[in-house]
Amino acid sequence: MEEVVNLSMPSAYIPQYADARKHDAEGVDNYIRHTVLGDPELDPIMEELTASISPEDLHRFIRNGIEGEGDDLRKAPQTLRDFFDKIEVPPPWLDYDAFHAGVRSFNVNVDLMLAAFVAGVLVEGFATLIAKSFNITGRVATTTRRLQQNNRHLMEIFFPDGLQRDNDGWKLSVRIRFVHARVRCLLAHSEQWDHEAWGTPLSAANLGFAISVFSKRLLDHAALVGAEFTEEEKTSVIDVWRYAGYLMGIPETILYRNREEAEAIYQIAHLCEPPPDADSVHMANTLIQSIPEVAGIEKPSERKKTTTLAYRISRALIGNKLADQFEYPKSSTTGTLFAFRLKQHLQRRLKGSQLVRLNNFTQLLQISMYDRGGVSYRMPDHVLQSKSHDW
Repeated sequence: MEEVVNLSMPSAYIPQYADARKHDAEGVDNYIRHTVLGDPELDPIMEELTASISPEDLHRFIRNGIEGEGDDLRKAPQTLRDFFDKIEVPPPWLDYDAFHAGVRSFNVNVDLMLAAFVAGVLVEGFATLIAKSFNITGRVATTTRRLQQNNRHLMEIFFPDGLQRDNDGWKLSVRIRFVHARVRCLLAHSEQWDHEAWGTPLSAANLGFAISVFSKRLLDHAALVGAEFTEEEKTSVIDVWRYAGYLMGIPETILYRNREEAEAIYQIAHLCEPPPDADSVHMANTLIQSIPEVAGIEKPSERKKTTTLAYRISRALIGNKLADQFEYPKSSTTGTLFAFRLKQHLQRRLKGSQLVRLNNFTQLLQISMYDRGGVSYRMPDHVLQSKSHDW
């Protein structure tokens, strides 16, 4: 048990630890170390700013920094200015040209990748303790808006040059980093968060897992619903998400470098994480049930039909074991993915692939969150969503 003590392990991870190490001791120990870490660079700054400036000034300075409004940012505390100076410098491994193939493949397969993202990727992300932060804060009540924002982020990072400094893929990724740090700060001072049991809220370990799901599992799930990728496109999608994850503040010590590492982190997380509990069940089901509303479906019979199909596709993608842990309705998935792929194939043949892609892209725009005033840089100002001002 010496390793457990040295790793300062949250108690929720102890039951799985010994068996997990039999598969990959080094990888498991690295994952566990990150369960008590958040964003080592931004978290201390957010703690300082929360205690020293007003919420309005915090929102304004974050906007100044992300939007590159240098003149106004000069009024911000030095620590925040230093932070923005640092993230202006790209990492040495960044290669924007490597994103082109992934961007092309996303826009060719936008409908299939969105289906995979919502029914497979996002729900899998709630299989870890990260679900607790959503339930404790009450963010489950705004699942529709969060799903729209997730769609928007996905679309923007795969927009041509979306991850260039002045474009929205870059800005939204950095915004997410600030939101995570802010929520982490609020939960850290909340009596509802059990640090000894769960480690750090929105831990680096959970986010390292999430970015692996967003990338590698996105490719896996999209292929199951009919998308086709070359090896170059697969590598490129992985590269896009790696840089997005870097901008989101995931430490490079838990951020994958390639497809193989993304798969390894995904597998290690499943070995280390406790089985999904009521928080994960609530988040996964609320997400699936929000799909008709996000899609703008109003007729009750159509909403029910869409939800039933979403459950079946999600179960087929994530597997019966996890679907049962999420307490999905029992259903057979035999032929579900084949029928979905066939429908998509026929649509392309009957309408023409170019028209289908245009319609799908238009639909993605409609189900993404675009506020009239542009990107909002407001942060939550209370640990409970119900008591926080709009953000």
